[in-house]
Parts: sequence; C-alpha cells; structure tokens
Amino acid sequence: MRLIVTPGNPLRGSARVPGDKSLSHRALLFGALASGESRIGNFLVSGVTKVMLDALAALGVDWTLDENILRVKGKGFAGLRSPNTALNCGNSATTIRMMAGALAAAGIEAVLDGSPGLRRRPMERIVEPLRCMGVPVEASEGGTAPLRLGARPTGKKLSAAVLDLPVSSAQVKTCLLLAALAADGETVLYEPGPSRDHTERMLRSMGVEVESRIVEWGGRVLYETHIMPLETALKPVEMNLPGDISAAAFLIVAATITPGSDISIAGVSINPTRTGIVDALRGMGAEIEIVETGQQAGEPVGDLRVRYAQLVGGRVDGALVVRMIDEFSVFGSAAACAEGDSIVRDASELRYKESDRIHTLCEELGRLGVVTEEADDGFTIHGGTPGGGTVQSHGDHRLAMAMTVAGLAARAPVIVEGAEIIDESFPAFMETLCRLGANISVEEDNPV
Repeated sequence: MRLIVTPGNPLRGSARVPGDKSLSHRALLFGALASGESRIGNFLVSGVTKVMLDALAALGVDWTLDENILRVKGKGFAGLRSPNTALNCGNSATTIRMMAGALAAAGIEAVLDGSPGLRRRPMERIVEPLRCMGVPVEASEGGTAPLRLGARPTGKKLSAAVLDLPVSSAQVKTCLLLAALAADGETVLYEPGPSRDHTERMLRSMGVEVESRIVEWGGRVLYETHIMPLETALKPVEMNLPGDISAAAFLIVAATITPGSDISIAGVSINPTRTGIVDALRGMGAEIEIVETGQQAGEPVGDLRVRYAQLVGGRVDGALVVRMIDEFSVFGSAAACAEGDSIVRDASELRYKESDRIHTLCEELGRLGVVTEEADDGFTIHGGTPGGGTVQSHGDHRLAMAMTVAGLAARAPVIVEGAEIIDESFPAFMETLCRLGANISVEEDNPV
C-alpha cells in the first residue's frame, strides 16, 4: 500500500491520538501477571499489541476486547503454562523483551521468536543480565532471537543481583524488573541515564516496592533502580490510558512545518521521560503549548496546542536522546524544513530499531532532495524545503509516518511505499491527518 501526499493544505481543528503504546503493553502484561481481573480503557488496538495478546493467550491467559476496552483475567506468575509452540512476537521488541522477563520470573520453558526484522534486534542486552540472575536462557547465534528459556525447579528463586546496564532502555529495564520479582532479595539496576519510567509507576500501583533515583557510582552519574521481590500477588489494574505522545509527535511536527496550521490534541501523556521531542522542537522555535489537565493511569496528562512556526536548526545529544528515542524519524522531518543545520549525536541506539533509523532516515530524506550526513551515532540534516518523490518505509512504522509528514510541507507530492506498516502503532494515522485537512490518498498494491 502506498500513500500519496499532496502538500498545500493547512492543518486545523482538534484531534486525539490512540492510547499510549508503552502503557498498553505494560498494562496488558502486568494485568496478566496479577491476581484477578484488570480493566484497561483506551487500550491501543494495533499490530504490535495484537502479538502480545496472542502470546498471552498461548500462555493460558484469558482476555476480552470490546472496541478499545480490554479486560484481562490475571493468572499470576504461577498460573502461566508453558506454550506448545514458539511465541510469535511479530515485529515487537517490546513484546519479546518484556515477555522474556515475565517468563523468567514464572520459571517456565518457552521459545520467543518473531519476524525477520525482530531477529535483527540485539537480545544479549537482556540475556546476559538474566543469566546473572540464574535464568536458563539462550539467544541465537549473533545474540538475537529466537530466545530459549528453560524451566526452573518449583520453589527455586532467582538470584538477586546488582546489574550495571550499558544502555538506558525501558524495555531492558522492564525485563529485568519483572524477573527480579522472583528473586531471593533486592535487585539493583544502574543505567547510564533515566529511561521512561512507566514500569516503575505501574508496578508501584500494583503493590511492588520499586524506587529510582540519580546517583554517583564509580565516578559516574547513573540512574539507580531498586526493586524488592514480590511477597504477595500483584494487584489487578483499572485504568484509562492517556494518548500516546509518540503518536502525537507526528501531528505536532505536521502542524509545526505546514504553513497556516493551528491544531489541538487532547488527553496526551506528558510524562517527562517522554517529552524530549517537545523540548527539542521548542528549542528550534516551535510554538507548542501544553496545559496539564490531571493524571491518568498514574501518568501526567495534558492538552496540546500547536501552530505553524518557522524552525531553525538545532542540536540533540546527551540525556535528551533517551527522552525522545522513538521520535527521531519525525524530528528528521522537522529538521528538513528548518533554516540551517540540525545535528543529532549520542543516538547510536537508533541503528537497532525496526530499521537502522540513522541510515534509513538519511536515505529517504535524500530521495526528497534533502542533504544529510550520517555519523556513527547520529546525523546532520541541512534544512530547507523537501522536494517531491517516492520514498520507502523499510518496514518501519515510524519512518513511514515521518515521510508522510514531510510530504505535507514538500514542494511537490510525496509517495510513501509500504505504508501498511503504519497499522503497527497508529491505525488511524491517515484518517486523523485528513480530518485536520491534509490531502492524502491511498493506493493499494495490485493483486498478484
């Protein structure tokens, strides 16, 4: 499927974005591990959450989905059954890494696998620390999926550990925090900097003792997380999830770079570990207003207003990178429309996403006439105005949406090939933009 984006229309009106993907994954999985029924409103129904739903069903977890209201009948760790076949995690690194931690705590035998794209993602970053905790787990050659977890004798605890992690990753952290619930004492994690803290917030609400803070250790400033093993069953959750700031980022950039635009986005998660894209764009001159309206699911929530602004080039590096790790593709669209150069560094983790986002972003912007330069840990984009052309998604939902957004401010129409991948995280993406005034049409692939 391809999207044909015709520039020229300003975006106006109000919009909502789907339920937060990170929170949807956690609420689903943690609800399955709880004792009792959990109710999750505004659950993200998309490709990446479907694979986790299917995987949990294979483990014996019952759930029902009525539009975007999910009910999960928790089994507890002891109630999970060993699956008969490999659990298919699709293209979702979140699913495979978090499920690995849950299964490690449960102590059951399982194989976790996924798409060819997922098999390229690094898994040693969870395998090595899990082994330090006594988990019988193996990755495939090259440290990738499939992952094989062995059974643990009934009643045997995992080993508490102090783990110094090489990268700040909420997925890795969540995997290890879940495994630590079955440990024989307190587990401590050290990260190079703060990663998103949804797991800690949600586990605390379910009765887990977990705390995080900034510390100095070994001459370094690190993010330290302490977690105690589970003494009683996890409490079920009842929550309505806020909108996804990562999904909102595409609308934010679209309005910022499209002349005459003025939009509002209601009910979005504004967790400070996730709002780096807002800070980066404001530093380039973006007009983004946020009004905090309260809390949902233990997370701060707000309404956003975004108006067109002429951006100037900016620089993103250091701690800001982790706070916007999923937004660099659409940041690239903004940078392509800015006056001057935009520079990203300290972002080598982008090479291990659904695509090598440093390379694919530079390659596809180049197809639109944008001059870019790759670095090992980032890129430089020489701003101006993108031209028209045909770009590829590379099987990366965020790249496909970012190229669509770039097309709204281009000098000529932009065709985005492989756009069906957008359904992985934002099924109503095109519909939402069109309601705001964008001129986007769909062309299906010819049947073979």
